[in-house]
Amino acid sequence: MSWLISKLNFRGKRILINKSVQKKEKSEVVLLSLGSNLGSKSENIKKAIEFLKERQILEDIQVSSFYETEPVGFKNQPDFLNVAIIGRTNLTADELLHECKNIEKELGRKERPRWHEREIDLDIILYGKHQIRSETLSVPHPQAENRKFVLLPANEIAPKMVFPNKNKTVGELLADCKDNAKVTKLPIYPD
Repeated sequence: MSWLISKLNFRGKRILINKSVQKKEKSEVVLLSLGSNLGSKSENIKKAIEFLKERQILEDIQVSSFYETEPVGFKNQPDFLNVAIIGRTNLTADELLHECKNIEKELGRKERPRWHEREIDLDIILYGKHQIRSETLSVPHPQAENRKFVLLPANEIAPKMVFPNKNKTVGELLADCKDNAKVTKLPIYPD
């Protein structure tokens, strides 16, 4: 058993968490979407992946190719780099969210309005077959099924993973997706 003592700034609220974290006996397969459009975008994503591995937040990680994507919502900003990751975690969904927010903070993410620039963004898209709705977390991610920049990389590494709220696979949702935003697979990992 380890102790988790940290501060988390979430939606403008400062939360102090001081609780015992016990790893679950059964791990869950999770799907994350990572994106960045400020600074060294590829380095931001690579560092986030490295943190997920080194801290054993995720194990048995598979990473999609990098994709360059045009912004959604607020268009007057640089294009994003996005990847999808699948892996196994022994953390609860709330603990995983907390760790993702810590990584974002460590990599310099600043608070901005919704759909604006991001140094790094880590979103939990799927957490096993669970459906979660709370003040801080919605899984499956409520917009993922409508976002080609999430589904295209996810389809590369997890086409058969099921969205339990839709009873459809990533591949099926991608085929049904009406998003016409430009999403381009990059031939190699960008420098």
